[in-house]
Amino acid sequence: MLRKREIANDLYAIEAVQIDSNAPFTWTSGIQSPIYCDNRLTMSYPKIREKIAEAFIELINRLDEKPDVIAGCATAGIPHAAWIAEKTGLPMVYVRSKPKEHGKGNQIEGEIVPGQNVVVIEDLISTGGSSLNAALALQQEGANILGVLAIFSYGLTQASEAFNREGLSMQSLTNFDVLLDELVIAEKLTTEEQQQLLTWRDGLFKQLT
Repeated sequence: MLRKREIANDLYAIEAVQIDSNAPFTWTSGIQSPIYCDNRLTMSYPKIREKIAEAFIELINRLDEKPDVIAGCATAGIPHAAWIAEKTGLPMVYVRSKPKEHGKGNQIEGEIVPGQNVVVIEDLISTGGSSLNAALALQQEGANILGVLAIFSYGLTQASEAFNREGLSMQSLTNFDVLLDELVIAEKLTTEEQQQLLTWRDGLFKQLT
């Protein structure tokens, strides 16, 4: 739990995660959101990206089976997958959102051998669509997906339901709920604002279904 709190505070400190209920951010879907998450910023902070890599490795070491390959989701999951692969000495691949329209038409770059255990690394899980797309592409190549790991999760019901339907597990280093708790402790949010944000998050189920 301490690691989750530390990473939540780190993301907020470098403005990788921002919260502003008065000037909502617009998601690609068009939804007006009080939270904006851009974990690509962590690449520019060596100490923070090192902490993130170590936290990912801790999660990987707790898995029932050990991975043979680390897979990064294009694009933001790629650098974190690379750092994990370097630290663990494991091979790495990355997965595009769709196959290339030229060359060999690859969706997966790097070598996957059927039967290999693979951990998928993502920077952010919202509805889970892009992460699942990557995991399913790997499964089609014969990979055994041990799980999808992300830096941050909004904790949306849609994501957990989507992963359950595919029989896949997901975990995140930190999440929306932990972030809000930390902001209340730091007196950057009131408990009333915290509840409003949780109500907004939980209400997204109706907007996205």
